[in-house]
Amino acid sequence: MDFEELIERGEDSEKWQGAKAKDELPLWVADMDFACSDAIIEALRQRVDERIYGYTNGMQEDYKQCVQAYYQRHFHWHFPIEDLFFSNGVVQGISLLLQLLSNEGDGVLIQTPVYHPFRRQIEANRRCCVTSSLIHHEDGRYEMNFADLEEKMSRSTVAGMILCSPHNPVGRVWKIEELQRVCAIAKRYHKWIISDEIHCDIIKEGYVHHPLETIAPEYKEEIITCVAPTKTFNIAGAECSHIILHKEEYKKRWKAFVIDQLCISAPNCFALSASKAAHANSDEWRAQMNQKIDENERYVRAFLQKELPEAVLSPREGTYLLWVDLSAYEKDPERLQQRMRKHARLHFNEGIMFGEEGACFERINIACPASILKEACHRLAVELKKERV
Repeated sequence: MDFEELIERGEDSEKWQGAKAKDELPLWVADMDFACSDAIIEALRQRVDERIYGYTNGMQEDYKQCVQAYYQRHFHWHFPIEDLFFSNGVVQGISLLLQLLSNEGDGVLIQTPVYHPFRRQIEANRRCCVTSSLIHHEDGRYEMNFADLEEKMSRSTVAGMILCSPHNPVGRVWKIEELQRVCAIAKRYHKWIISDEIHCDIIKEGYVHHPLETIAPEYKEEIITCVAPTKTFNIAGAECSHIILHKEEYKKRWKAFVIDQLCISAPNCFALSASKAAHANSDEWRAQMNQKIDENERYVRAFLQKELPEAVLSPREGTYLLWVDLSAYEKDPERLQQRMRKHARLHFNEGIMFGEEGACFERINIACPASILKEACHRLAVELKKERV
């Protein structure tokens, strides 16, 4: 499989829109510059060749069994197919869940720096965002602050938490012991956990992702898991995600509000074809993609050690995103953004958007051909070696 092919993407690509005109390299939003698996491409060709794109039967038993089998195969995780529900995207799913699981004014906890739509959707739904900062070590490692987490989860005003697992942007793949402690705290104070596991397939060699509900099966009714083929298989534009709900009351609320009232129930015909092919016939592509991400990370790490030795690259255990502290080269986050966009012509995600803890960090998407990554690293070093007045 060719992960070095340079593919021309259209101007309706969110990632690349306007980039070519500015001679800018976009390594920001989390989609890949890799072609999808042959199985996905062929499934979509077959769908196109039907020449009629009418209603589908959506989330039927065979589709759910296909998704179920995938998670059983890769994670030894089995859930009943009747507990699997559809959402266009994980962020949409989280927003819907916030409405079902909490009331206006309730607190919802997140562990910052973290994926910025968590805060956005909490506040958009008129809930209060409660933050528990991860502990940041000098070598770039992060761990949970369990004392702070427990103190905040114990508050009567906090309804539950959103867990990012693997964690975006810091790249942690949480250990079993860490996940057990999170579940124990939630159980002690009777709080639900929305576990965003969209990056669960993109794991560095030597690490293992553990679906949260498999760590605490006795508490799984209060654990709602969000997964999707979209991040792993680069089909985000197809809009297809899954929500796993076990508690009968939560399933009843989802059916009444999301399915009956909002009419959100099944993927469109193209998403259906792509998702089936991803879950059933793209394992080898998945394996080679992970090898390519590991290879790209090794390149960036070696480059930074040689050319920008004061940059602190957090150890990556999962995701295809790197989290880099550049404060040794620029201490003003606004100025850093200007230097990246205007001078280096690089579009990263500015760390500050993930929380104040991310000031002067950059989140870098390394899911791209080596030629793009090498040019981006070169531009970064040239800019940061300059003394800007």
